[in-house]
Amino acid sequence: MNEIQLKYGCNPNQKPSRIFMEDGSDIPVTVLNGKPGYINFLDAFNGWQLVKELREATKLPAAASFKHVSPAGAAVGLPLTETLAKIYWVETQKELSPLACAYARARGADRMSSFGDFIALSDVCDEDTARLIKPEVSDGVIAPGYTPKALELLKAKKKGNYNIIQIDPSYVPAPIERKQVYGITFEQGRNELDIDGGLLSNIVTKNKEVPESALIDMKIALITLKYTQSNSVCYVKDGQAIGIGAGQQSRIHCTRLAGQKADNWYLRQSPQVLGLKFIDTLGRADRDNAIDVYMGEEYEDVLREGEWQKRFTEKPPVFTREEKRAWLDGNKNVTLGSDAFFPFSDNIERAYKSGVKYIAQPGGSVRDDLVIECCDKYDMVMAFTGIRLFHH
Repeated sequence: MNEIQLKYGCNPNQKPSRIFMEDGSDIPVTVLNGKPGYINFLDAFNGWQLVKELREATKLPAAASFKHVSPAGAAVGLPLTETLAKIYWVETQKELSPLACAYARARGADRMSSFGDFIALSDVCDEDTARLIKPEVSDGVIAPGYTPKALELLKAKKKGNYNIIQIDPSYVPAPIERKQVYGITFEQGRNELDIDGGLLSNIVTKNKEVPESALIDMKIALITLKYTQSNSVCYVKDGQAIGIGAGQQSRIHCTRLAGQKADNWYLRQSPQVLGLKFIDTLGRADRDNAIDVYMGEEYEDVLREGEWQKRFTEKPPVFTREEKRAWLDGNKNVTLGSDAFFPFSDNIERAYKSGVKYIAQPGGSVRDDLVIECCDKYDMVMAFTGIRLFHH
């Protein structure tokens, strides 16, 4: 089979729609359940490339949570701390497999953005991972395979309509890729750049000490950016993306957006948020929404009389700006990646507020000296990769 007919394209009025192999060869995916759509496949194929490369670069199982052709989260399979397990809503689970840990991290870092995502897994989906996926609001999953029990669990999602795709891990795409815009065909060589240690060897700051953990985080940041709609910036800590800013026209807006997401990830671990007493009937998505508003500037929307009772058994105290800043000051050793150079040092100033210590970016700005100077001011480590990672 060299094609799969789809219900419609990006929107219901865009018909006909299909995915197919131009050379007539067999398409390297099998739909095991459901009826994936046009955007589902875009997310699935981008997500699969990301986790495949993460697996190769780190030798660890990897997972990604995709929404609208950009990752909401990406991570490798490192063990979860007790606090992370709690904020990712998996604290009741027993010991989790490395792949399940990767998925919990990828899904949990930005749960607001991951709502209704498409999941990509680097390894055969096991029962642990399927058990975590089952209660989440998600459109589907792509993986190189599924254990019988995992497949049984996933097929029960969405009244039996959950999208499950199996991809041939040995598939190698053609070296030239094409797409059409306005009836005109674009052609380019695939971005086969290998994100390895050599790419990160040009340290341009006074501080040149990069521990192995930070090197892994730099690889995760750059591989994630490789499949994120540009402009894009990615904050990473302890093997997972904690803030991704995608598709902004200004780089500082990417840095701010991703930084705010990274801040929210860390604020969720604060005593003020961990201590929230939700009513038992409030679902996960509603809890995530309540937490997001509670941590933001519009906290009164969930604290005013008549509203807090819908979510909490006790009215929470206001999480003041000063308390949030004091907590955020404890976030250290964060890694930041950028898909193109930083044109001004304001990006570094903003990154510092979110605990950034390590930076990977192409370099090449006429103001590189000012950017380096700002990094030196905060004793940061910055690598110039010399390579841009735009993705459109």
